[in-house]
Amino acid sequence: MNRGRCECGRVVFEVSELRKTVTVCHCSQCRRTSGHLWASTHAPLDAVRFIEDAGLVWYASSDHARRGFCRNCGSSLFYQENGEGGIGIAAGCLDDTEGLRIGKHIFVADKGAYYPEPEGSGAG
Repeated sequence: MNRGRCECGRVVFEVSELRKTVTVCHCSQCRRTSGHLWASTHAPLDAVRFIEDAGLVWYASSDHARRGFCRNCGSSLFYQENGEGGIGIAAGCLDDTEGLRIGKHIFVADKGAYYPEPEGSGAG
């Protein structure tokens, strides 16, 4: 069981089944909502249990997805495509990241000009 939370603790959750790979997204939308890039793992919805969700709000970031964040501290926590049976979870909000590793980089062609292309990622 892994636990995650926002910075202020108004969103706290446990996840029982977590993908061991992290996807790093460099698209402009992820860069704006996270402040740099979005690094997330994934879990089935029924594997996530909220202990505290008083701060959780959802923002429809496009016609096909929404993002969950804390209304109090602003922590960016979740990404979910409409109708998906799973949820993207920000790797940085997890208490235990032992065993997680970067699996892939996506939308690298859209990355910020201020940092180099990730090694071995290829354009795309």
